[in-house]
Amino acid sequence: MDDYHRQVTNRLKTARGHLDGIIRMVEDDAWCPDIMKQLAAVQGTLEGTSREVLRHHLEEHFTAAIRAGHGAEIVDELMETLKYDKRVLRPPAIDVEAPPPT
Repeated sequence: MDDYHRQVTNRLKTARGHLDGIIRMVEDDAWCPDIMKQLAAVQGTLEGTSREVLRHHLEEHFTAAIRAGHGAEIVDELMETLKYDKRVLRPPAIDVEAPPPT
């Protein structure tokens, strides 16, 4: 398994484990705001994973299709896919408590 596949698989397994924890929270009648925070964390993990998959697709498959003269088809396919996941193009959330990047 190459680095891309390993990274995406690990992110998805992390999200799955996190979801299992949230299910336990719901079953244990945890405080709703705490559950909502955990749901937001999983959504962030999935959105980041989706961006990684998109980057891989653009770097590997999209560019190959353009070079092979299939630009219109691959653009149409990508546009069709993106309409189902509007968040994939949203920039990652900024952590207001983290120090600014240097």
